[in-house]
Amino acid sequence: QVQLVESGGGLVQAGGSLRLSCTASGRVFSTTGMGWFRQAPGKEREFVAFIAWNGDSLRYAEFVKGRFTISRDNAKNTVYLQMNSLKPEDTAVYFCAAGPKQQYYRPYYDYWGRGTQVTVSS
Repeated sequence: QVQLVESGGGLVQAGGSLRLSCTASGRVFSTTGMGWFRQAPGKEREFVAFIAWNGDSLRYAEFVKGRFTISRDNAKNTVYLQMNSLKPEDTAVYFCAAGPKQQYYRPYYDYWGRGTQVTVSS
């Protein structure tokens, strides 16, 4: 069983920054791709960023390119999402996920965290 725990969310003004962390239990972390998704009220869960198991492949949704950076530290079983130049439309619950079952941008992963709230005020 793999457990994922997100942290680092909060309230920030537009233009500000946050860094989300997702720490995983279990050995599977270092051998699997990790993704970040988000879900705003009344909307479907959407892809934000993905990182391959060894960090060599990075993928981003168009709306976060140039603003968000995904990274990982396999020694710490942790994946990060650095979010800069935040906008009010970035407000959502952010989830990390491990082990994509299909394409990395589709919300079908083996394991999910419970999410962390990010609120960006205008």
